[in-house]
Amino acid sequence: MFDNIEYQSREKIKLFQEMRLKEALVYLSKHSRFYQKMFDEHSIDIEQITTIEDLRNIPFTAKIDLQEHNDDFLCVPKDKIIDFITTSGTLGDPVTFAMTDRDLNRLAYNERISFACAGVRYDDIVQIMTTLDKRFMAGLAYFLGLRALGAGIIRVGNGIPELQWDTINRIKPNTIMCVPSFILKIIDYAEEHGIDYRSSSIKKVVCIGENLREQDFSLNLLGRRIKEKWDIELYSTYASTEMATTFAECEYGCGGHHHPELIICEVVDENGNVVADGAVGELVVTTLGVEGMPLLRFKTGDLVSFHYEPCRCGRHSMRVSPVVGRANHLLKYKGTTLYPPAIYDVLDNSPYIENYQIVVSTNDIGNDDIVVKIGLSPAVYGYNTDIATLIKELKDSFRAKIRVAPAIEVCASDVLKKQILTDTTRKPLKFVDKRRKNNI
Repeated sequence: MFDNIEYQSREKIKLFQEMRLKEALVYLSKHSRFYQKMFDEHSIDIEQITTIEDLRNIPFTAKIDLQEHNDDFLCVPKDKIIDFITTSGTLGDPVTFAMTDRDLNRLAYNERISFACAGVRYDDIVQIMTTLDKRFMAGLAYFLGLRALGAGIIRVGNGIPELQWDTINRIKPNTIMCVPSFILKIIDYAEEHGIDYRSSSIKKVVCIGENLREQDFSLNLLGRRIKEKWDIELYSTYASTEMATTFAECEYGCGGHHHPELIICEVVDENGNVVADGAVGELVVTTLGVEGMPLLRFKTGDLVSFHYEPCRCGRHSMRVSPVVGRANHLLKYKGTTLYPPAIYDVLDNSPYIENYQIVVSTNDIGNDDIVVKIGLSPAVYGYNTDIATLIKELKDSFRAKIRVAPAIEVCASDVLKKQILTDTTRKPLKFVDKRRKNNI
């Protein structure tokens, strides 16, 4: 499609995106009932939207719009739909996305260039440790992208460390695609069963769903813990169903590279104003080249910042920082403002925790209360200490990392697992927000 656009100057990238924006606006005005109504109600003349800056004259599209007017976003007859996908429901009820044959080709292209950015080659063998079913876009996208790249693919799916190691030993893949915390689980399984994982065929992991890096791009607690155990290459990616686009790290690990031919990105503050370069704000996206359900100025809910300096890999496209948190997941606890990922970092670095869930509620005086439910690993019984001492150590870790220590509730790990991984969810339910809506 447009393989070299990321290597062009910022000025050429901007002009290219503005050309693509005009095409997208014309398409929406002809085919999208939702945006036809928006343009009419707000007296928007798309002929006057000629630059990226002009996008600021168009209202945002929010998740609630997709939930309440899902069918109005569809731009094609239903007989052109090839695949039906739903979001994971992170911000409420899942939303259905319809993809045409052209959209699936775009998805394959997106993942092909994203895997290539992360150093995956045609002669690699990649073991996919994420689900390809349950209406999940990501697993399908990885398969399509790797197929377009020409790489070998092993579709194992998520979980079951025994099956993962059996597959690795049989087929000898050199790359894994998975959620990074699952790497620790397969390491634990290997150590418990005498598998020499450090001498296995695996050399690289392309990760999804969880941060591996701090905002300065150094490895966070989770990333460091993996590297201390297993010296393999780690690549972070960021994506969502709504974007149908991936931001993947290159070998220099300095943020997810933007694909200008696929998406226009903005970062806005809580008042909807575009922030200064490098400042943190909510990511807003406009998809390019989507046929079934394109989106215009969609608020993702993710807080990020952009980095514009050229990367050592030669790309000049913008890079996206690790996600700071969700816009509506801001916590104010004992005078400290924080986001759940800061809590995750501490928990992911605790060797005696098998699983966990954070529950947030509103107390009697209207402030946030945080309870961290933890399931203890079987390894905890090898420690020469009691549970009360372990909890004290965990609270000390919280104070050292985030300055405050939430309440901790010890649960049976198998019971907690059923709360985290329900039959109707694809992603682990690690954060439960029970706050009163007017307090969020």
